[in-house]
Amino acid sequence: MTTSTQEQQQSSDLIKVGFSDLKQGEASNQIVAQAHSEDPDTQMAAVTQTRKLLSSDRNPPIDDLIESGILPILVKCLRSTNATLQFEAALALTNIASGTYEQTQAAVQAGAVPHFVELLRSPSLNVCEEAVWALGNIIGDGPHFRDYCIQLGIVEELLKFVAAEIPLNFLRNVTWVMVNLWCIKDPPPSHEILSSHLPALAVLIHHHDSSVLVDPVCALSYLIDNQIQLVIDSDVVKSLVPLLNHPEVEVQTLALRAVGNFVIGADEQIQLVLDCGALQVMDKLLMHPKENINKEAVWFLSNITAGNEEQVQAVIDAGLIPLIISLLDRE
Repeated sequence: MTTSTQEQQQSSDLIKVGFSDLKQGEASNQIVAQAHSEDPDTQMAAVTQTRKLLSSDRNPPIDDLIESGILPILVKCLRSTNATLQFEAALALTNIASGTYEQTQAAVQAGAVPHFVELLRSPSLNVCEEAVWALGNIIGDGPHFRDYCIQLGIVEELLKFVAAEIPLNFLRNVTWVMVNLWCIKDPPPSHEILSSHLPALAVLIHHHDSSVLVDPVCALSYLIDNQIQLVIDSDVVKSLVPLLNHPEVEVQTLALRAVGNFVIGADEQIQLVLDCGALQVMDKLLMHPKENINKEAVWFLSNITAGNEEQVQAVIDAGLIPLIISLLDRE
């Protein structure tokens, strides 16, 4: 048809000219005009060009594109049956949601969140993963966005991805979003939400990849500090203590901080950590070449020795006092 042919020519001309030859406002308006097209190729070219502009490392024109009216079009593309168009639109919206609070809010107000949650059920893993990225950016902007995503069912969808067949990079992104859900305070998430995530975290802290481990261990550290009884009831402590022996320093440090939050509590909580074998690895941590780990280990043991007589004796019997004294020779 004549109209489609003209639109395709305009799209081609726009790409050939390049946006360096147009003012940002003019470029944004032309993109929006073409993104409204009924012709699939013209629309795809415009949405792809939008994504490229927003992916720029140097001053992406987020505000210009928002003001030009691109958001409703990108949200509409999330409902497309074309997975490539969905992905391009999702990536563009992810970049918008990674901007300022106001830019994230604009994406939310355009209706993107329900469609992103729906895309978590897409048969295309690329589309699913981009939806995870977008939702993580949105959740990270505050408890009201977090609670809105929870109301739309994000928790149930994310938990489905904690599975052996999920690709590693995808799983890393999922754990990052789960931590965003957990660790935003003022107010914190509900007890029910935290409880629903704990079984998944118990699985994730057995993962072989340290990048996957870091986020759930960090989340557990936060939970032990704020919801200690919930963690005790989940029986996850026995899986956390062995991470004190992990070869990655970051994992070791976070695990030590997490179990350290246990031993600032009652004698019963201290004993729980001791029963899991924490003292058996303390000699290695006290002699660790990283000073920060030495400090965390001494802080941990100082809280143990503030416990009852049997717990103090356990530290002595483990032969740790001479190692603590030897640290006094360091600056």
